[in-house]
Amino acid sequence: MALTTQVTASSTLAVLERSLLLYRRLWRASAFSSFLLPVLFLISIGIGLGGHVGDIAGVHYLSWIVPGVLASTAFQMSVGECTYPVLGDFKWVRAYHAMRATPVEVGDMVCGWLLYILIRVQIAVVVFLAITALFGALHSPWALVTPLVCALVALAVAAPTMAFSASIEQDSYFAMLFRFVVIPSTLFAGVFFPVEQLPVLARPLAYVSPLWHGVELNRAATLGTAPPWPIAAHLAYLLVFAAVGVTLAVHAFRKRLQD
Repeated sequence: MALTTQVTASSTLAVLERSLLLYRRLWRASAFSSFLLPVLFLISIGIGLGGHVGDIAGVHYLSWIVPGVLASTAFQMSVGECTYPVLGDFKWVRAYHAMRATPVEVGDMVCGWLLYILIRVQIAVVVFLAITALFGALHSPWALVTPLVCALVALAVAAPTMAFSASIEQDSYFAMLFRFVVIPSTLFAGVFFPVEQLPVLARPLAYVSPLWHGVELNRAATLGTAPPWPIAAHLAYLLVFAAVGVTLAVHAFRKRLQD
């Protein structure tokens, strides 16, 4: 049992190492989207537009929008890294088929890639959090837990996206994913304005999104307020979403590699 666990951990780390080696060659291309775009967005929307919006729920718009942008950054990075890269490693590069010819198991492939995404997300979130602190947008020491919340959002989003990417043959399906899932979730999950401003019948659409739960947990942490749902309920939703996603991803990977 101990030997099997050690081999599995080693295989997972091997998948992670491969991902990091590939990223080392490409990090400059992703630096703009990972770091500079959120910062530019913060300045233009949070400060520029915030000057016209004023206060929301008793705080300046900049302070109100920062936790949403943090969660949205984790959300969008996770989706982006689990669409074309995953499908490409199945269909064009066939890296997963090569891994399957080694002692690497399907679970190692999934977990190794998820660890890579967590590292990417954590770096981007921590840097962004430090920059927002310089703008005075953090009002509670609990803001230090936001990287953990973003990590949970990343898992809850990345795992089911991996399952989706492993189940399709054409990358044209990604346009539907971004159009009908990613964009609506980003716009209507409380990132830019309170969900309470949505029509009553439309609010449940926000509640089912993992992004909304991450936004509310981050906002409670950075502002030192209570979230709309109990903290345990938000965390449980994200954990269940992540667990189901990992299960679906492992199943989709295994089925794809058997075909």
